[in-house]
Amino acid sequence: MSENCNSNCSSCSQECESRKEEKTDFMEKPHKMSNVKKVIGVVSGKGGVGKSLVTSMLAVTMQRRGHRVGILDADITGPSIPKSFGVTEKAKGNGYGILPCKSKTGVEIMSINLLLEDDTDPVVWRGPVIAGTVKQFWTEVIWNDIDYLFVDMPPGTGDVPLTVFQSIPIDGIVIVTSPQELVSMIVEKAVKMAEMMNIPIIGIVENMSYFKCPDCNKEYKIFGDSNIDNVAKNHNLKVIAKLPIDPKIAASCDRGMVELLDDSLFGNIAEIL
Repeated sequence: MSENCNSNCSSCSQECESRKEEKTDFMEKPHKMSNVKKVIGVVSGKGGVGKSLVTSMLAVTMQRRGHRVGILDADITGPSIPKSFGVTEKAKGNGYGILPCKSKTGVEIMSINLLLEDDTDPVVWRGPVIAGTVKQFWTEVIWNDIDYLFVDMPPGTGDVPLTVFQSIPIDGIVIVTSPQELVSMIVEKAVKMAEMMNIPIIGIVENMSYFKCPDCNKEYKIFGDSNIDNVAKNHNLKVIAKLPIDPKIAASCDRGMVELLDDSLFGNIAEIL
């Protein structure tokens, strides 16, 4: 470094060791009329582990505790949040931006299905278009005084999770998994991606952890013994909930009645949040 260095690298032709490569900032600002205090991502290494259920129940749990809650459904090609909440109306806009729909208890929801003419219309888009739509749900939707905005992300570590991590100020993520050994291996990919992106990990939720017989109350591990405690320990994380297989939960989501489910199993997560 030169003795006459003024710390303005653009005015200097010298190659000094202290010069660091500039990093591109992809962070997007929310809509100017939005007010969001905390953004929590819900992620999984693979599909089919109940990530949308966990997202829905986290929103319901925090709403019941007196917080204003929203859900940004970033799973563009497989949106299920509106159906779980029984929301069938379409999102509308005004001269300022897009207005999210509200559930029966007041949870604000934005999902691609709230913009499609028919809920069953497929979204046949390439990755960059899908990622751009997720950003629009942050920059063009007016989130009205939200304490907790939960982002239901698609599975894996591809375009959309990367876009969310880089574009939206995530305060922390919850990783959802199931007991199978294969899934535990894939969970580590999600954990390592979050670590690479410097995203705080709130904890791991294991869904379908066991089945409790309604007749004898005995617990059966349908998918065998779980390895998730070891995965969590290896990364200095906590398993913050283990959820059972319960047909009543699936039925409630199918009927759009997720807001009526018992949230006692999510009490620990609510305290952490």
